[in-house]
Amino acid sequence: MSAGLEALMLSAEPRPASTLLRAAEGAAAVWAAPRPGGGLSEDALLVLPLGPDSAVLAVADGMGGLPEGGIAAARAITALATTVESGLADGNSLQGAILDGISRANAAVLSMGTGSATTLAVAELAGGWIRAYNVGDSEIMVFGQRGGLKLRTLSHSPVGFALQAGLVDHEQALYHHDRHLVSNFVGSHDMRIEVGSALRLRPLDTVVVCSDGLVDNLRLAEIAAIMRCGPLDRRLEKLADQATMRMTTRPKTQDSHPSKPDDLSIIAFRRRPGRALARRLPPTRQLGLGDESTAKNDWGHP
Repeated sequence: MSAGLEALMLSAEPRPASTLLRAAEGAAAVWAAPRPGGGLSEDALLVLPLGPDSAVLAVADGMGGLPEGGIAAARAITALATTVESGLADGNSLQGAILDGISRANAAVLSMGTGSATTLAVAELAGGWIRAYNVGDSEIMVFGQRGGLKLRTLSHSPVGFALQAGLVDHEQALYHHDRHLVSNFVGSHDMRIEVGSALRLRPLDTVVVCSDGLVDNLRLAEIAAIMRCGPLDRRLEKLADQATMRMTTRPKTQDSHPSKPDDLSIIAFRRRPGRALARRLPPTRQLGLGDESTAKNDWGHP
């Protein structure tokens, strides 16, 4: 990690929390919350600055219905972060370090021996480019300033593959009875890593990395309309509020709006966040990734 840049690794949040960090010459805004009325979140996330213009953003969503999903997500994020840092220190490329980190994450979850599993979405930011890596149905999206969709990862699920094949449209996918099924995950001997092509980010493009708590409750056009411009942290707060409202509001009709209570984890990134937001960014500090107490204190926990 570059001196003066702060890393954030977060899991098992008991209440909604948000923060701003400096990353990859820009700003990352983070939101994490357990499902409404639930206990601890079973999501985990990572913002790992690695140099003046590079960083890794990641979200893991522990799979419900399986034991210790939250622990699986936390172990996956920890393995990814430590492997990326050690790999870069050994002179490996960032792409190679991320791929090794995802493989180590899979081994870490398998070693639990409990049948636990998690999704994992990783965004590599380097030199003004983004590359997406994903396992499962957590997502990475990139929106232009006018709301145009420039990148969206494919959900590794029956519904995701049906959407890609044109068998269902986005609206049908939101309400599909198999929406909860995932066909590829961390914690499987058959895990497959999907690696996207590199995409050049324009200065005002917005990157969103999220668990399915977001995309199961808001339509893509709604996400784009909120996140395409405006102060990054405040737009993210509005996005999270909208998703949470959907989770807690009973639809008037079966298809009036999606509603699926779930943990919610979102990272939003912009290379040029604007002068007003830049003034609100925390001062740079050097924080070792292993200093968990400092990372937790930034979120108001001891």
